[in-house]
Amino acid sequence: MDGTSFPGQHTTTTRVTTSNVSVQTNLRYDPLYLRTLPGLVKVVQIVCNMIGFLCVILAKYSHLARGSFFKSLSGIGFWFTGIMLLLYVFHVAEKFFRIPWLKIELGFCTLWTLLYLIASILCVDYASLDAAFGAAGFFGFCAMFAYGFDAYLKFQAVRSGELAQGDRVVIQQMRTSTSVA
Repeated sequence: MDGTSFPGQHTTTTRVTTSNVSVQTNLRYDPLYLRTLPGLVKVVQIVCNMIGFLCVILAKYSHLARGSFFKSLSGIGFWFTGIMLLLYVFHVAEKFFRIPWLKIELGFCTLWTLLYLIASILCVDYASLDAAFGAAGFFGFCAMFAYGFDAYLKFQAVRSGELAQGDRVVIQQMRTSTSVA
């Protein structure tokens, strides 16, 4: 041989990562959710959807395509956000924690941000004909910002591996073993 040999001692380090999910699967009413940032954002979204919808309904030209588009957008946004709010307030999302609620909401909020941008521009374009369209456009832009902020919050939560409700505990352990040859 060339005189070099394998060292007499060898150290192996193993990193073990375990993830535990801590959820309560019972349904319960939790009004404190409405005081959290995601809860407040959902309330703002619901209010903006409802007021924008009412503004377009009261507009003289609400029968036009842009009015129908805004009404459909705000109506679907109202119901989806309202149902999600109920799922969180009654901890249904925690009971069914395996459903990717955050990813569903991220997709919805991103799509609604873009659609509200389009619908609000279309409404503001008719503000000179009817002030109700201008008001609807304003609340549409407010809803757009609320959905955009919510999409940002959901993106951050998905990226960090959070659950919609409940806790995920990640434990990392280092194991070192030494063997002598």
